[in-house]
Amino acid sequence: MTSEASLDEIDRRIVLATQSGLPLEPQPYHAVARQAGISAEEVMARMRRMLESGAIRRIGVVPNHYALGYKANGMTVWDVPDERVDELGEKVGALEFVSHCYQRPRHLPDWPY
Repeated sequence: MTSEASLDEIDRRIVLATQSGLPLEPQPYHAVARQAGISAEEVMARMRRMLESGAIRRIGVVPNHYALGYKANGMTVWDVPDERVDELGEKVGALEFVSHCYQRPRHLPDWPY
């Protein structure tokens, strides 16, 4: 994992500009670029590097379940053979009542899922 010290000032500006989500506009990376004072291409390259180094875990949507009309929220964990994760994940993720579905790393022996 990358330490905080390895993020430069521009990386920090990108993290601050995106930590509550990408701007909801046709070219969100351009908006982040304007805010950070760099090009959209540099924003994307830096975010890719931060993902690869582990400085950020992922770029994704964080739904507000209540605003989407859900009255309850649940989570489940399944122990799926590694070779079937993609196949089964696509099937579960396609279900109408599933808002998101993803794989988490196993941490044996405490978290074998």
